[in-house]
Amino acid sequence: MAAERGAYRVGGALATTSRPAGFAVVTVAYLAAGLAAWAVAAVVRGPHPLLITCYADLAATLVVFAASVAVANASVYDAYWSVAPAVIVVVWVLAYDGVAARRAAVLALVLAWAIRLTANWAISWRGLSHEDWRYVRLREQGAGRLPWWLVNLVGVQLMPTLVVFAGLLAVWPAVTATGRGWGPLDVAAVLVTGGAVLIEATADRQLHRFAGDPANRGRIIDTGLWRHSRHPNYLGEITFWWGMWLFGLAAAPGWWWTVIGPVAMVLLFAFVSVPMMDKRSLERRPDYADHMRRVPALLPRPR
Repeated sequence: MAAERGAYRVGGALATTSRPAGFAVVTVAYLAAGLAAWAVAAVVRGPHPLLITCYADLAATLVVFAASVAVANASVYDAYWSVAPAVIVVVWVLAYDGVAARRAAVLALVLAWAIRLTANWAISWRGLSHEDWRYVRLREQGAGRLPWWLVNLVGVQLMPTLVVFAGLLAVWPAVTATGRGWGPLDVAAVLVTGGAVLIEATADRQLHRFAGDPANRGRIIDTGLWRHSRHPNYLGEITFWWGMWLFGLAAAPGWWWTVIGPVAMVLLFAFVSVPMMDKRSLERRPDYADHMRRVPALLPRPR
């Protein structure tokens, strides 16, 4: 196991390149992924546009996966979580008709969410020598049992792509259905989704400010939104997808089953992301167990 860990060098031959070079590699990979998605969408004919979009999305993910293997860094995929949905929604808005006000609201909120989340990733990613700690842990835990390329393909890239696509299912009727005009449920969707983006932005800003202060080294953030939730950024992300579902419900109530999207998000964060973050914090901060008893994981509770 130790030999396998030692043989893997994050970034591979490009590990010593500059941060701009790393972003250039990611950009080229994403452009190639976009071309692959376009080729699939152009060739496949017959299935529902949602299925064609799914096939194109998976093809793009495979290209990003190939790039991540080539440069030995699974974090090449990280920005795909926020970049792909924005591209998909823009294509849907341009290619299909729907209620103008709803389409404009959905597009504006998705772009605001995507730009902010992608920028947050770009600020924290240091280049091809930097890989998300969760991938490092998965690679070490699976050493000797599963090949890393398989864990990377299925667990790190394909699974999140499918979960995000499930979240986008409700966006399809929201931007293409024409039977129902703008109504109170759309207003609720704007408030929920806009509030979610604000929660995420505020939580990330508070965390960056806290982590950037040397006096806070080794301490647990428990101010601002973090005083009421251990993972307010995750709460904002989950809420965003519930807001998208409300848009879909307002446009076409028959598409209520697309609730599988936000439910999948809840399951992903509640049973994968939150436990991983909490376990890491418990290992690094002895008093984190008491923090977990005092502060709920996601939803704030009355004190």
